[in-house]
Amino acid sequence: MTIPCWVGAGKLDRRAGSTLRLPKPRGTAYGDALMTDNSSPSASSSRPRFSPSRRGFLTTVTGAAAFQIVPGRVLGQGGQTPPSEKLNLAFVGAGGRGAQNLAGLENLANVYAFGDCDQRRCAESLKKHPNAKYFSDWRKMLDEVGGKLDAVVVSTPDHNHAIVAMAAMQLGKHVYVEKPLTRTISEARALMAAARKYKVCTQMGNQGHAAEGARQTNEWIQSGAIGEVREVHCQSSRPIWPQDLLRPPSEEVPPTLDWDVWLGPAPKSDFSSKILPFNWRGYLDYGTGAMGDMGAHILDHPVWSLGLGMPESVEAVCDRATAGSEKATHPASCTLTYQFAARGQMPPVKLIWRDGKHQMPRPDNMDAEKNPPKDGCIYYGSKHTIMHGSHGGAPSLVNSGEAAGFQPPPKTMERSPGHHKEWIEACKAHDPSMAKSNFDYAAPLTEMMLLGVIAAQIGSGTKLTWNPETLTTGNAAADALVHHHYRDGWTLGG
Repeated sequence: MTIPCWVGAGKLDRRAGSTLRLPKPRGTAYGDALMTDNSSPSASSSRPRFSPSRRGFLTTVTGAAAFQIVPGRVLGQGGQTPPSEKLNLAFVGAGGRGAQNLAGLENLANVYAFGDCDQRRCAESLKKHPNAKYFSDWRKMLDEVGGKLDAVVVSTPDHNHAIVAMAAMQLGKHVYVEKPLTRTISEARALMAAARKYKVCTQMGNQGHAAEGARQTNEWIQSGAIGEVREVHCQSSRPIWPQDLLRPPSEEVPPTLDWDVWLGPAPKSDFSSKILPFNWRGYLDYGTGAMGDMGAHILDHPVWSLGLGMPESVEAVCDRATAGSEKATHPASCTLTYQFAARGQMPPVKLIWRDGKHQMPRPDNMDAEKNPPKDGCIYYGSKHTIMHGSHGGAPSLVNSGEAAGFQPPPKTMERSPGHHKEWIEACKAHDPSMAKSNFDYAAPLTEMMLLGVIAAQIGSGTKLTWNPETLTTGNAAADALVHHHYRDGWTLGG
C-alpha cells in the first residue's frame, strides 16, 4: 500500500511495506531488581506494544555474522567512502531535531529508512531522500526492514525515546538518541543496562560534549588553574514554550498524523495543535521542561569537569500561577539547588540551576561590559571565576583584569572528530567507548537532570534526598515519578 506524505500542496506516495503482524503482549523484566516494569499489557489495546516478531528476529540473527562492516577495498574517487562501507541508518523522527541529526549524518552513512508518524513534519526530509523507505509506524519499520539496518537514530519527543531505543537494541542495532535520554529515571537505567547487554554503540544527542570548549573547561578545572570549585551557577533561557497551564481542548486529528503512534506509551488523550509540534516539551506526559531541553547542554560540563556523580539532594523553588496546572505541565520558572559530596581530593559542590524568569546573580568582580550567560555556567574557583555558554561554549574569565595572572593549561584531552562522526566511527569499530556521550555517561547525566525535574513537579519547597541504590528520594510522591508507567499494550522490555 502507499501512504501519502504532503509536501506543500503536492502529494508524494511512499512505499510503507507490507502490513505488520504485531505480536501479542507478554511480560518482561529488566534483569535488574531496581527496574520493575510498571505497564500492564492488555490484549484489548488497539495497538499492542512493539516486540520483534519471530521472522524479524530470525532475520536479524541470521544476518548477525554479516553485520560487520564490509572490509575496505578501494576508496572512491576523491577519497570518498564507497556506499558498501557505509552504515544503513533509520531515522525515527525526521522533522525538527530529526532533520538536524539527518543533516549531521547523511554524508557519513546511508539514509535507509524513515519512521515518522507526522507526515507533514517529516516531508522535507523525505523529499531530500526519495530512495529511503518510509513508514508512518516505527514498529512496522523495524519489523519490515530491521534486518537491513545497522543503526537507528531516535529524535522523537522525550516520552518515546526509551521505547524506540530499546526495541532497536533488542534487534542488535546501534542507537543514537536525542537528549534527554529518557523521560524517567527507570528508563535511563534500563537503556544503560541494555546497551551493555546487547553490546551496541550508543550516543545521546549532546552535541556540546564533543566541542573544543568542553575540553577546555575540563582542562582549566582539572589542572587546578582556577583553584578549588565549590559553587557553580547554571542558567537556561528556556522555557520558550508555554508552561504552567492546563491541557487545551481536544481537536480533530489531522489526516497526516498517526496520533496513536505519536502517543506511544503515554496515557491515552486527545490531540491538540497547541501541543504539537513543539509545545509538548512543557507537558508532563511527553516532555521534561526546560531542564530536559537544555540540561544536557549546560550541566554536562560541570558534571564532567568536576566528576560530580549523583547528588546527595536537590531542592526546588518554582513559580506556578495556574490552579491545577501541576497535573498537566511543568512550572513556569524554577531554581534547583543540587548538593554534591566531596570526591577524592575535590571538595563538596553546590550547583544551582535557574530557568525561566529566575536569573543567576552577577559575580561581584565581573567586567562592567560583560553579563552572565543566558544559557551557560559560572564557576566560582578559589583562584578565578570563569564562565561559558551552552553546547560546549569556550570558558573565559569573568574579570579580564586577571588575565595577566592566569596561565591556561596545556591541552591534555583527546579531541573529538565531531559528535555524529565519533558515533559512526564507534559503530564501525564496534567500540562503544569511542562515542563519548554513550549511555554509560548519558544515563547518569539524565538521572541527575530528572531528579530536578521530579522535585519541581512535586512543587516549590520540595527537597529530595537521593539513594541511587534503591532509587528512592525520601518522598513517596517523588518515588512514584522515578519509574515509568506505560498505558496498556506498551512495555519497555530489556
